Amino acid sequence: MLNKFKPKSKFSRNVLMLMTGTTIAQAVPIAISPILTRMYTPEDFGIFAIYMSLSSILAIFATGRYELAVMLPKNKKEAMNIVALSFFITIIISICLFMVILLFHNELVLLIGTPEVSNWLYVMPLSIMLVGFYQSLNYWNNRNKKYKLMAKSKIYQSISTGSANISFGLLLFSKSGLIIGQLIGQFVALLILGKNFVKNDSKYLKNINRIKIYVLLKKYRDFPKINMPHAFLNTLSSNLPILIIGKFFDSASVGFYSLANLIIVGPMGIITSAYSQVFMQQVSELKHNKTNEISFLKTTIVKLLLYAFPIFFTVFFFIEDIVTIVFGDKWLIAGTYSMILIPMLYFRFVGSIVSSIPIIYNQQGKALFLEILNVLLRFISLWIGALNNDVFLALVLFSISSSIITIYRLNWYVGIVMRETND
Repeated sequence: MLNKFKPKSKFSRNVLMLMTGTTIAQAVPIAISPILTRMYTPEDFGIFAIYMSLSSILAIFATGRYELAVMLPKNKKEAMNIVALSFFITIIISICLFMVILLFHNELVLLIGTPEVSNWLYVMPLSIMLVGFYQSLNYWNNRNKKYKLMAKSKIYQSISTGSANISFGLLLFSKSGLIIGQLIGQFVALLILGKNFVKNDSKYLKNINRIKIYVLLKKYRDFPKINMPHAFLNTLSSNLPILIIGKFFDSASVGFYSLANLIIVGPMGIITSAYSQVFMQQVSELKHNKTNEISFLKTTIVKLLLYAFPIFFTVFFFIEDIVTIVFGDKWLIAGTYSMILIPMLYFRFVGSIVSSIPIIYNQQGKALFLEILNVLLRFISLWIGALNNDVFLALVLFSISSSIITIYRLNWYVGIVMRETND
């Protein structure tokens, strides 16, 4: 009887496997968030959000974005050399970042505008290194369709992070528990992928060759030249609210915004992180086989828009009440922030899943231009709110401008694939 409900296609089964792992991983922080909001203050959440924003922005440089190229070669030997290249770049970047923080620590704290993250800047290179190593191995496993292992690493990371957050909260380490918990989770996730690689894939290490790495460094130079600035701007634009609210308002406001992200972006990530990885693998395969990928893309976009609308529409009207009941009256503002962001997140949900199209079809130049435009519009929106000392105005304008850019992107993605298939 249950077999009737099992996905028929291999693509759907792969999505379901990753989605299951991601669902469990995302469910843990969501499930324990009512506990954490009673252990940690909005200010604590705000400091953690600023640290994570800075880390995620800097992590873009960790591998030079070469980990994305692991998916592209036809043979595993070449792909392994790309993994080695990514690891090497991660080590160099982490060391350089630590030296910069060591030499310009006070200036960086002044620039950020949040003295509470001062001492945590020294830990940031470790976060960058863990992320860089994990991403490289994650794409290696994505290439080899080890979706079960990828799901497992996400689950263990989430459980480790959540357990550490609660443990440090009980020990009254509220100023550091969230950040330390994140570091522990990152280490555990890397350990899961690392142990599997040593056990099953270490045989490919013999194929690593310095000359080959140099050739690949040049062959895929568009990733650091074009994709890395694009990814940097994309991550910067996503984190602009946290950075600007932290700079011009206060840590508590950042905390409300970070909880709003957890409430909406967390569940949204259940589908997007899993679907996007399998989508990239599937479209790459369709492109190699010269099959009808345009039909697959259009169907994916339309289905996502239709299926997601009633969910986002319902959440829009009830989110404030939900937040008040679950997290307490003092977190009501987080519910209001969530309601403001929902229109933007609806389109972002669809756009993030198919965002690998410019990479697959080598259209990273225009993608970079669009991201520059996106950052400018978002910055102007938030800046207007800051000048008026109105965080709500800032987020409303931010949500509107982001939605417009994402709608244009979706139309552009379809155009890219149509031109490719017609040539």
